[in-house]
Amino acid sequence: MNPQLKRGTLELCVLALLSDRDCYGYELVNAISESIHITEGTIYPLMKRLKDEGCITSYLVESSEGPSRKYYSLTDIGRKKLSVQISEWSDFYKSVNKILGID
Repeated sequence: MNPQLKRGTLELCVLALLSDRDCYGYELVNAISESIHITEGTIYPLMKRLKDEGCITSYLVESSEGPSRKYYSLTDIGRKKLSVQISEWSDFYKSVNKILGID
């Protein structure tokens, strides 16, 4: 998949997954990788930016399988951003499909 297309939709995918439940980074990578090929290195800079913007928070949970895991949780700001992005995605999707003749 074109890296520019991936980059533009990855934030939407992360916010959508976190709207269902809290996740740790590797878990997000695995969930997204089921549909879009990404690496761990792609997710963490995005998570830092979303945290800096107040869209997500993080907390540590002890793990019996090794070091503590950092879980990410969606904030109210993140939920609003997700709602806006879903609307924008829907409009964009419809517009591109119209141009492609896939209505």
